[in-house]
Amino acid sequence: MRNAYAVRRSVVNPYLVRERDRRRHRELVTLLAIVLSVGVCLLAYVWVHVELLSVGYRVADLEESLDKNRRRQSLLEVEVGHLSSPQRIEERAVTELHMRRPDLSEVIFEREIR
Repeated sequence: MRNAYAVRRSVVNPYLVRERDRRRHRELVTLLAIVLSVGVCLLAYVWVHVELLSVGYRVADLEESLDKNRRRQSLLEVEVGHLSSPQRIEERAVTELHMRRPDLSEVIFEREIR
C-alpha cells in the first residue's frame, strides 16, 4: 500500500539561505552586556569586602604588636631607671672596678687649672 504520504522524497533546496535574526542577535548582546556588568559589579564588591577583611586583620595584628612593644618599653624604662641609679653605679664601681672616692688632696679644682 503505497500512497502519497508513504513515499519519502529528499528535499533539495539549494537556494534556501538562512538569514540571521538581527533582533534576536541584539537581544542576546544586550543580555550578555547586562550579565557581564552585574558580574563585574559583584566581583568588585567581593574583592573590596575581602580586602577590607584583610586590612582589618592586619590592623588588629599591628595594634597587638604595638601594645606588646609599649609594655616592653615600659619594662625597659623601669630597668634603665634601676640600672642608672647612683647607688648602683657606685656599688659596681667599688666592687667590679675597684674604684674608691678620692681624697681631698687628690682633687684638682677648676680654679687651680687656670
